[in-house]
Amino acid sequence: MASPRHYSSQVFNHLGLVAGMYDELGLGELIDQALVQDEDSRNVSLGQAVKAMVLNGLGFTQRALYLTPLFFKDKPVERLLGPGITAEHLNDDVLGRALDRIYAYGPSRLYAQLAARAVQRLGLVCRFGHLDASSFHVDGQYNSDLEEPAGAIHITRGYSRDHRPELNQVVLQLLCERQAGIPLLIEALSGNSSDKTAFRETVRTYMEQLQGAVGLEILIADSALYTRETLQELSTQAWISRVPETLTLARELIHAVAPALMDDPTQAAWRTLGTSYGEVRQRWVVVYSPQARQRALKRVDKHCLKQGHAELKGFERLCSTDFACEADALKALARFERTLKSAMLGETHIEALPRFKGKGRPAKGREPDFFVYRIVGALASRVQERQRRLERKSCFILATNQLDAQTLSDEDLIAAYKDQQKVERGFRFLKDPMFMAATLYLKKPERIMALMMVMTLCLLVYAALEQRIRETLKAEQATVPDQKGKPTTHPTARWVFQYFKGIHVLVVEHVEQIVLNVQQQHSVILELLGPRYVAI
Repeated sequence: MASPRHYSSQVFNHLGLVAGMYDELGLGELIDQALVQDEDSRNVSLGQAVKAMVLNGLGFTQRALYLTPLFFKDKPVERLLGPGITAEHLNDDVLGRALDRIYAYGPSRLYAQLAARAVQRLGLVCRFGHLDASSFHVDGQYNSDLEEPAGAIHITRGYSRDHRPELNQVVLQLLCERQAGIPLLIEALSGNSSDKTAFRETVRTYMEQLQGAVGLEILIADSALYTRETLQELSTQAWISRVPETLTLARELIHAVAPALMDDPTQAAWRTLGTSYGEVRQRWVVVYSPQARQRALKRVDKHCLKQGHAELKGFERLCSTDFACEADALKALARFERTLKSAMLGETHIEALPRFKGKGRPAKGREPDFFVYRIVGALASRVQERQRRLERKSCFILATNQLDAQTLSDEDLIAAYKDQQKVERGFRFLKDPMFMAATLYLKKPERIMALMMVMTLCLLVYAALEQRIRETLKAEQATVPDQKGKPTTHPTARWVFQYFKGIHVLVVEHVEQIVLNVQQQHSVILELLGPRYVAI
C-alpha cells in the first residue's frame, strides 16, 4: 500500500507583488554593491535581508522587526527571496548585522541612491520636492540622558506631532516627489530637533545633490522653511513656502485683501504681489479657500464664544472688586481692557459706595466713615474681531522666489503646494498601526536610524507599486474592481493587497508547488505588470 503523500500550505497573498517591485527597481542589487558583506559564505545577502524586512513591513500583520522569522514561518521564502533561503536564516543576528551595515554606510546616503534608481526606472519627473518632518515615539531606555554619540541621533523628548510629549521620540524628515509620493531623501533626527534648523541643514547639505541626481527644480515646504537664514541659503534653488501667520506684514496683508477675496465665499480666489523678505525678492500669493472657511467657521465661533464667556466672567469679578480710590479703579479698568479680544467695553463709570465702621445698620443721616469705588458697566461683542479671525483662518499666503509667472504660474504654484499632502500621506502610512513602525524598539539608536531607512524603503516600494499599477491600467485601458465592485483605474496599493488576500502555495512532497486561488482578475493584474510578477 502506497504511503500517504505529504502536503503543506504557505501564505502568499500580495507578497509576490512587493517582491516583484523590489526586484524590478533593482534595490537588492544596489544594496549588495554598496554595502560590505559580512562574509562570502553567508546564506542571506544584505540586499535579501533588507528585502525580508520590506516584505515584513508591507505584510501589514503588525509583526515587529524581531519577529521576522515568525512572519516568514508560513511563507514561500525561496519564492520570495531566493533559492536555499529558509525562515530560520532570517534571524535577528542577520537582520541586526544588516542594520549595522546600513548605519556604517550612512542611511541617508544609501537611501538617496536607492531612490534615484527607483525614480529613474519608473520614469518619474521630479520637478517638485515636498519637504516635511514628523515624530515617532520610541519604547525603551536609550541615550536620552547621555551625550549624543558621534553620528547617532539623540532619543529624547521633544515637540510631539502625536501629542505625546511625555514619550521619548525620534524625528524623521522626508522629501517626496510629487507624482507618486516617493521619498527622495530621508534624514533621521534627534527627538528634540527643530524643523527650522533641520530644514536649513537639509538645504545646505542635500539640495545640490538632489538637483543633479533626480533633477529637482522646486523645493516645497511649510512655514518652517520660511526664515531669513534658510531663504538666503536657497539662493540657487527655487522654492515655495507658506508664509508664517506670525509675520506682521502677512497679517496686515490678509486683512487688507481678504474682504475682496471673500466677496463670493463659495469661490476660491487669490491676489499676487511682489515683496522682499530676508533680502530675498519673492512673489506672494494671498489665497482664499472656501474649504478653509468652512473648517474655520465652527472653530472661530466656538473660540469667540469661549473667550467671550471667560472675558465676561473676568469683568464680573472686576466689577465686584472694591478700590480705595477712583484712580485705582480706572487703572484696573484700563489694564483689563488691554486683555480683551472677543469683547469690548460698553458704557462704564466709577461709582462711589459709602462704607460704615461698626456692626449693624448705621443711623439715618450718619456720614460714611469712608468710600469704596467700584466699576459699573457692561461688555459688548466685538463683531469685527470675529470677522478678522475668520479672514485669518480662511486665507493664507504662499511665497516663492520664482518671479517669472510664465515658468511657474499662480495656478501651478497653488496646486503644487496643495500636493504637500503627498509627504503627509507618507507619514500617515508609516504611522499606520498595521505597519511594523507602530512601535520602534531596538537596542541601539544606530539601528533605529537604519530601521527608519528601511521603513521609508517600504513606503518607496508601496508608492512605486501603486504608481506602476495605476499607470499600467491607464495605458492598457484596463480596470480592477474597487471596494464597491465598480471598475477603477486608480486603486490604492492597499486595496490591491487586500484583493490578493487568500492566495496560497500548496507544497506537495516538499518539492512540487502549486499556487492556489488565483482568479482571472489576479492574472490580469500580474500580466499587465509583466513576466517578472507572473513568474513569482
